[in-house]
Amino acid sequence: MSKRDYYEVLGINREAGPEEIKKAYRKLARQYHPDVNPGDKKTEEKFKEIKEAYDVLCDPKKRANYDRFGHQEESFQGFGGFDNMRGFTSGFEDIFDAFFGGGFSTGRRASESAPQRGSDLRYDLEITLEEAVKGKDTFIRLHRLENCPECGGSGAKAGSEPVTCQVCHGTGQQQVSRNTAFGSFISVKPCGACHGEGRIIKEHCPKCRGEGRVSRERKIEVKLPAGLDNGSKIRITGEGEAGKKGGPPGDLYVVIFVRSHEVFTRQDNDLLCEIPLSFVYAALGGEIEIPTIDGKTKLRIPEGTQPGAVFRLKGKGVPSIRGFGKGDQLVKINVEVPRRLSTKQKKILQEFAQVSGLDISASQEKGFIHRVKDTLGGKSS
Repeated sequence: MSKRDYYEVLGINREAGPEEIKKAYRKLARQYHPDVNPGDKKTEEKFKEIKEAYDVLCDPKKRANYDRFGHQEESFQGFGGFDNMRGFTSGFEDIFDAFFGGGFSTGRRASESAPQRGSDLRYDLEITLEEAVKGKDTFIRLHRLENCPECGGSGAKAGSEPVTCQVCHGTGQQQVSRNTAFGSFISVKPCGACHGEGRIIKEHCPKCRGEGRVSRERKIEVKLPAGLDNGSKIRITGEGEAGKKGGPPGDLYVVIFVRSHEVFTRQDNDLLCEIPLSFVYAALGGEIEIPTIDGKTKLRIPEGTQPGAVFRLKGKGVPSIRGFGKGDQLVKINVEVPRRLSTKQKKILQEFAQVSGLDISASQEKGFIHRVKDTLGGKSS
């Protein structure tokens, strides 16, 4: 009986890439696997055909020979009806989880009793804008799990030591073998005797109750670099929680939140402030005193400055967190018009208006309603 074309078996074209081949194989394997169709001989043969096609097409050398010579030059030594499970599992591990929910092992799974790294910690730190711009050294307090000082992290009572589990011999795992028509499947689960620890503590430490770690409050120094912004993260290596079974500690991540400022608003690395300015200064010009993040400084206002004008102070902004240059300070001018004027002030302004050719005498003024009536041809009362 002649064999079907391998590309046809997997339902793919001859230009299919490795990922497409693997995807097609997984889909068909789930559908035709014998464990999904127990006792169905036709399905069993179909699955063998799918597996055979996949073994050839997923191997670049075998695929090249097949594309050149077809079935005439096939070489499937060791395939032998799936008797050699070592070769079979190399292509089957990635779909085993779909049927049995994990636990498949070929002897390469890491022991659960191995040292485990401690968890990373997060600390939210609120700072002022001045601290974000200039940087500073500060201290924070947090609770974290540390190695028990009484047992040194072993979990055993002082004077005693944990003993190796006699069931799993320290691996923390138990292997369960299943025999099928295709060979033996080995699933691995945590050892029931030691709960995956690989050792048994006969006398628990009274302080940590066998955990090996206790919660303690720590004061930790944090160096804040200049140029921080909202959401900036500072990583402090090794200041997270202690690891298990002698594993390394995790890291501490300090997340920065900058409080809003009553004078300055940050725009990238620039600082913006709005300055109220008398219309006299705006018209005549002059020198005024303004705030900066480093203290007060002088700003020259040119005559005829318009409302909304923006002046730039170079290098008075926020330094780059990467250490390359500084932003600027932007000063926006808000011209203030006085709400109340003295008789003398009014007279001076009226004289200014006359010199400027403006007629703003009281006798010439008309209310809004009167102007509307005049426009519409009505008569004012």
